[in-house]
Formats: sequence, C-alpha cells, structure tokens
Amino acid sequence: MRDRLEMLFSRHTNGIRIKTARELDLMRTAGRIVAEVHAKMSEMVQPGVSTADLDAAAEAIIRGYDAIPAFVNYPNARQGGPVFPATLCTSINEELVHGIPSQQRVLAEGDIISIDVGVIYNGYVGDSGWTYPVGQVSAEAQRLLETTEGSLWAGIAQAKSNNRFVDVSRAVQE
Repeated sequence: MRDRLEMLFSRHTNGIRIKTARELDLMRTAGRIVAEVHAKMSEMVQPGVSTADLDAAAEAIIRGYDAIPAFVNYPNARQGGPVFPATLCTSINEELVHGIPSQQRVLAEGDIISIDVGVIYNGYVGDSGWTYPVGQVSAEAQRLLETTEGSLWAGIAQAKSNNRFVDVSRAVQE
C-alpha cells in the first residue's frame, strides 16, 4: 500500500498530477481534433447554412477519429431536465451560450456565431469555443470580435510557469 501511495504522490506537484508522455500525446490529439472541427466550421460559416448542418459536419469529423462528441447527452443541471442533444453548442448573436443546433437556425449575413466543441479522445477532453463572423458584420460586431480575441491572447501570454490562474484571469479582464 505504501509503495502505491508513494507512486501516486510522486507524480503530483502542488496537487496537480504530472501527466505521462502518452497522456500528453492523447491530450494533444483531442485538442487537434477540436482544431480540425474549428477549421471546418470557419469554412462552413456563411449565410444560408443551418446550425444543424454545422453540427453534422462536426460530428462526422469527431467520429472519424473514433472520438466522442463531449456534449451529446450531457446531463442537465435541473433534476430530470433533458440532456444536451447535440455535438456543438451554437449561439447566434444575442444568444449567450449553449445554443442547440437546429435546421430552423440559419445563418444570415451580418450575424456572429459562437461555436463550442468538445471531444473525448481515449478518455481525454479537448474543448474550445470560437466566435465567427457570418459574411460582412457591423463595425460594432467586428470590434467585439477583435477585443475578445485580444483578451484571449493576453490570457494565453500569462499561462506560464509560476503564474497562477488569477494572472490569466486578470490579463483577460484588463
């Protein structure tokens, strides 16, 4: 028992378990699948495309890697509420987050759409959200896209050794 505990704790630093090279590779692969889905979404996002079409394309990519869409059947926080029915969360314009794709939600010129995708690959999760312009967007929408992307990069710049999560949060907030 003591040997097992020593082995477990020897791979932990400040409560964070250090991943093996194989685990890191699996995590990278999950992230690459997410990146491939977003690359496809950036090609597909245009006027006349339904959010259901985006969802179907994302699911095909994910399943092509023998991976699992992370959001499908995700439990509802409300006791007995419906599970999440889709591969993507698609939120157009004023929709805040976690919009459900449908054939009725069709992209129009000037919209912005936030697409969140999650992948489970061999037990490891990749997850990323990105907001895309649909055709030409207003100056206000373009400013929103540029400002939020700038915040993203500021946060990433603070994600380094010896920094805390609050350093990342502060950079994003500023």
